[in-house]
Amino acid sequence: MGSSPVGVMARRFPHRSRGPDRCAIEAIAAVPKMVYRSILRSRTWPGRQTPVCPKVIGDNDMKLPCRLVLYAAMSVVLALGPYCAAHAETASGGAYPNRPIRMISPYEPGGGVDIMARMVAQNLTRELGVSVVVENRPGAGGVVGTQSLTTAPPDGYTLILDSPSPLVVAPYLMKKLNYDPQQDLEPVSLIADVPAVLLVKNDSPIHSVKDLLDLARKEPGKLTFSSSGLGGTAHLSAQLLKVLSGADMLHVPYKGTAPAIQAVMTGEVTMTFADMTAGLAFVKNHQLRAVAVTTPQRNPALPDVPTVAETVPGYASSVWYGVLAPKGTPRPVIDKLNREIVKFVHAPAVHKMLVDEGADPIGSTPEQFRDFIRAESQRWGDVIRKSGIQPQ
Repeated sequence: MGSSPVGVMARRFPHRSRGPDRCAIEAIAAVPKMVYRSILRSRTWPGRQTPVCPKVIGDNDMKLPCRLVLYAAMSVVLALGPYCAAHAETASGGAYPNRPIRMISPYEPGGGVDIMARMVAQNLTRELGVSVVVENRPGAGGVVGTQSLTTAPPDGYTLILDSPSPLVVAPYLMKKLNYDPQQDLEPVSLIADVPAVLLVKNDSPIHSVKDLLDLARKEPGKLTFSSSGLGGTAHLSAQLLKVLSGADMLHVPYKGTAPAIQAVMTGEVTMTFADMTAGLAFVKNHQLRAVAVTTPQRNPALPDVPTVAETVPGYASSVWYGVLAPKGTPRPVIDKLNREIVKFVHAPAVHKMLVDEGADPIGSTPEQFRDFIRAESQRWGDVIRKSGIQPQ
């Protein structure tokens, strides 16, 4: 049984890329040689009749306009289109995904980013049919894990669930950053925007933002606040409060959100700003007291807790979570991941769960996420400059 010209090409050049472009070229090669040559020689100009192609089929003397021959060749390409797409996908290792996916969480286990990463990974595992494994790569306020993504192959098998610090803050706080957040990463989807909550010990004399500011003015430098590191949610939320109110507070960084919260419980520091995903459980379990939330409006998860803005007008801060891939990841892969993540975010049960945890579900497009990152970078850059923090 004879072989098709496309099949012959596949056997002769197994090392070549078999993407749709090459497959289309081979489809044209499948048209009889005389047709192909006629197409290449076709020229028209004013006064010239439509060229004809003699002996197009076998030894017949039938003559056809080259325009019709071109249409015939195009029909071959279109007819083989599904084959080309399927073949290209198979040649690259099968339909995506066909092996486990690694999702980087650039912080210690137990924080809001890590919690959200595991939720998303569990859902993608179910929907994509392959294991999505969370790998914690903490360090330098999320920079270590984010930088590791930029060196991963852009094949869709390494992702990150990231937050503001390494994406929009690090460029202003680090003299040497080995990646450009807006150039070296491919946004997939912004999942949710989450307020932070100001937490103190249950026996703290601070019951309101006014109490906090009065104490800061009465005893400058005595108030301390913990954070997950330079440029983290707690750090920036406190810096914004300092800029807008003039309060004098001392920053004490820890290696992650969980130890930063623990430091408040043990009395090592006065307070912290924890993102709601990580801090809400401590409030509901009466382990810590919520003084205020950082969004302009009160949060449904803590309806009786006032906002910082009720005391300090113009104050607004939040942490957000989004999934990104390495630069150069194929758009079809990005789109597939985006569809699954958006579907996950807007599933009724997940949507309710996020709202109950204090989050604002979003589920953006890649383009919306890219624009959001750009705007957030400008906003927090202004805060950092006004606070006088120098790059390290």
